[in-house]
Amino acid sequence: MKNYEVEILDAKTRDKLCFLDKVEPHATVAEIKALFNKSHPQWYPARQSLRLDPKGRSLKDEDVLQNLPVGTTATLYFRDLGAQISWVTVFLTEYAGPLLIYLLFYFRVPFIYGPKYDFTSSKHSVVHLACICHSFHYIKRLLETLFVHRFSHGTMPLRNIFKNCTYYWGFAAWMAYYINHPLYTPPTYGDEQVKLALVIFLFCQLGNFSIHITLRNLRPAGSKTRKIPYPTKNPFTWLFLLVSCPNYTYEVGSWIGFAIMTQCLPVALFSLVGFIQMTIWAKGKHRSYLKEFRDYPPLRSPIVPFLL
Repeated sequence: MKNYEVEILDAKTRDKLCFLDKVEPHATVAEIKALFNKSHPQWYPARQSLRLDPKGRSLKDEDVLQNLPVGTTATLYFRDLGAQISWVTVFLTEYAGPLLIYLLFYFRVPFIYGPKYDFTSSKHSVVHLACICHSFHYIKRLLETLFVHRFSHGTMPLRNIFKNCTYYWGFAAWMAYYINHPLYTPPTYGDEQVKLALVIFLFCQLGNFSIHITLRNLRPAGSKTRKIPYPTKNPFTWLFLLVSCPNYTYEVGSWIGFAIMTQCLPVALFSLVGFIQMTIWAKGKHRSYLKEFRDYPPLRSPIVPFLL
């Protein structure tokens, strides 16, 4: 079978960056990126976006050259995605920050509430319970990042870590400041409200974990295979009957429970902002499922059953 010639141009200037000859027809885009990287070491594969049209979508790493709509002399356009960082590193940084920041306020380290309250402890049991729940949530996230999640993309732009950390770390400090404040007042309806909130929080945490395990089992290690997620024997996964992204549904539910437990405005705002962002992600994934799978269950909504 005849080999291909691949010409790589800058997507902005149309300048020729590289010419590859004798490229195997069954070569993948990932292999072409590796060849391109040999002549341009500053652009490692994760930093490269190759496309058929300067303004088109990036080709997938697993796309095969001979299956692309090109002749034996192929022209690809390159865009620099900028410095990249692994998703694992991003998640660990995002989640370790709130865990540690919250504990600083909980233990009332100096320079937060004044010398009078340094290393004192709250007299309200809900404050201690809130600390346990908050810590549990982020420890769970850290462990899932290390042992559960399988990422379809290995990296993301380095600049995103600053935006993400500002969001997670900033909200953690804001809510922790008020929940652990010496003048904090417990919820209006006392222990009954706290108990109800705790049930909601734990239920949703278990649901979220169950969905993550189900999604992990859909994708073999080292694979980018996509399948339609379906409910399993685990009752928490039955939400897949109604929504495409029940992990987001449970995540929002957890923070609603935490907001009810603490009756704290910053927590409620964090829940609202999180819900808006996760709705955007869920709608994107829902559209992707509908586009990719013709037999996708028609009753599913993105995040809220029958509504959204």
